[in-house]
Amino acid sequence: MSIAPTYAIVTGAASGMGRCYAFRLAEMGYGVVLVDINGEAINGLAELLTRQHGVPAHVVCTDLTQPQAVDEILRECTEHDCRVEVLVNNAGMLVTTPVEDTAPERLQRIIALHCTTPLLLCRRLIPLMKEQGRGYILNISSITAWMDWPVIGMYGCTKRFVKGYSRALRIECMGTPVSVTTAIFGAVDTPLLGNLPFMRYRRLLLRMGFMISPEKATRLALKAMFKRRATLVPTLSDRLVIMLCRLMPDWLLHTLAQRIKL
Repeated sequence: MSIAPTYAIVTGAASGMGRCYAFRLAEMGYGVVLVDINGEAINGLAELLTRQHGVPAHVVCTDLTQPQAVDEILRECTEHDCRVEVLVNNAGMLVTTPVEDTAPERLQRIIALHCTTPLLLCRRLIPLMKEQGRGYILNISSITAWMDWPVIGMYGCTKRFVKGYSRALRIECMGTPVSVTTAIFGAVDTPLLGNLPFMRYRRLLLRMGFMISPEKATRLALKAMFKRRATLVPTLSDRLVIMLCRLMPDWLLHTLAQRIKL
């Protein structure tokens, strides 16, 4: 008699770290609920995971910046009787323009994608996880949570919200079977970084440890999550950057912003 698998929800599963999370969790025997706006990519990924690892894989093609996204994800889980044990709030977008040059719709999207939707997913799933007797939540923040800097300020501020509400949720869940882990990454070699200037040196950055591969990032994050750790800052360089960020005065940041164009 086969035992029905428990499930992991992975947002932003079509590429980058999201795809790596999906593979690792499927390798561990979890059924997966793959969420992304790119339906073609996650349908292909679902077929691949089922074929390679023999686990059920369900697809939710939705725009996570829209209010109905959370209901769509949970409806898919309910229809397939998915017992969700893991939630990986991975989906992200990068805004690298000054606030005054950024379309209001784009500002609304990054806030919804990084803040509103992940928080509501946690709100809906934590009671179910408690009832089931076990649950793991992994939220993805960034070292930019310490960077109230020109151009990347909106990205960093949303990641600071992730860091803050994740800690609050973790404390609220103490003494329960649910844990909340925050992964605080620096540079990870994913499509999210796109054509940023420093990506021309990606091989050197990877070799020196200032950038890590998505495979390594996801392996470390899941290891921390299953150990129920509060936070993960994976590299020494990330920890040094966080310390440095606290020391940089506004005048220096202004000067750098005038000289360096993303």
